[in-house]
Amino acid sequence: MTVYAVVAGVLVAAGLIGTVLTVLPGLVLVVAGIAVWAVPRNDVVGWTVLAAAVGVALLGSVAKYLLPGRALKAAGVPGRSLLAGAVLGIIGFFVIPVIGLFLGFVLGVYLAELLRLREHALAWPSTTHALRAVGWSILIELAVGLLATAVWIIGMVVG
Repeated sequence: MTVYAVVAGVLVAAGLIGTVLTVLPGLVLVVAGIAVWAVPRNDVVGWTVLAAAVGVALLGSVAKYLLPGRALKAAGVPGRSLLAGAVLGIIGFFVIPVIGLFLGFVLGVYLAELLRLREHALAWPSTTHALRAVGWSILIELAVGLLATAVWIIGMVVG
């Protein structure tokens, strides 16, 4: 096993963790790790694996926004409520590291929906739809990261 493979493995592992914790740029780290392994090889296997991993990551990145976004649109949750959640999530991250991101997002979406709908009974279901969408987005990104990792592992075995 080369030093490149070890460094790649650390980056890929950090990326997979980042897809769940959403603090690190998960898919970017996974692809970067695979690139650390593939580029120095400078052979067909390395470039094929890297191209496949980039392709999987790009398709997955599109899917992670499109699929949950459609569900939110169907549930009637407006983009400005998600924006409020994102803003309060970022603020929350700095106030209460890591967990503040999640708490701030929930609070931001809930407050925006409460302002829009004027009732807790209507605002809370919209908030749960937003949380479900975020959960799906994280799961999609994790699945894509694992798929790219599988491509890399197959490439290491084959090559």
